Amino acid sequence: MHLLTASPSTGDGFRDWFVGAHGIQHKAKAAKRSLSRLFPTMIPVRSNESEREKAAAISYARSVRALPIRLVTVRRNFDDGVETVVTTYINKVKRYCPFEDVQVKSNPKNTSDVTAQVEAEGERVLKAIAPRDWVVLLDERGLDVTSEQLATMIGEAGDRGSSALVFCIGGPHGHGSQVQKRANIAIRLSSMVLNHQVATIVLMEQVYRAWTILRGEKYHH
Repeated sequence: MHLLTASPSTGDGFRDWFVGAHGIQHKAKAAKRSLSRLFPTMIPVRSNESEREKAAAISYARSVRALPIRLVTVRRNFDDGVETVVTTYINKVKRYCPFEDVQVKSNPKNTSDVTAQVEAEGERVLKAIAPRDWVVLLDERGLDVTSEQLATMIGEAGDRGSSALVFCIGGPHGHGSQVQKRANIAIRLSSMVLNHQVATIVLMEQVYRAWTILRGEKYHH
């Protein structure tokens, strides 16, 4: 399942990287540059650092505005087991900030035209996004981010004065063109393709982990 198939419109640095990202040999360096432009306070961890230096570099605990988080997923109902796990992590995240789970019906027009399907889904996704929201798309070709960098992203979205942080997971054919244009950044959870159920579990665990990093709690090691 392809979460997304095209690049979103974001800040200039990210746009420049994403448009040229099909040259995979340049991806890692370009991604690091783009992240540093979008989130200048991110502290990279170099492989040749001592353990003490690494520990200092990833000390991300800080005071964070409890920015509401909204998960917008194009999907049919989760399997029972998946629903249980996702709900568990949603409840964990709610300890730190308001959280809303928005389900967008897959293929709402019941059409066999893939383009029409994706655009119809996109129209409904956009209805769940407010003008001042910071929007993150889940895209298999998006930026690779560490758990610490996701924590920084959550913290800095609040610093920017955003009204909410919105994570969008698309259907099997990705997001519509208008959703891609609206997005502020695209990230990926894995270099492998994940279906929406697995992607949602992984994302929710990482959002919870990010909050424990920001709070300096022991969950993250």
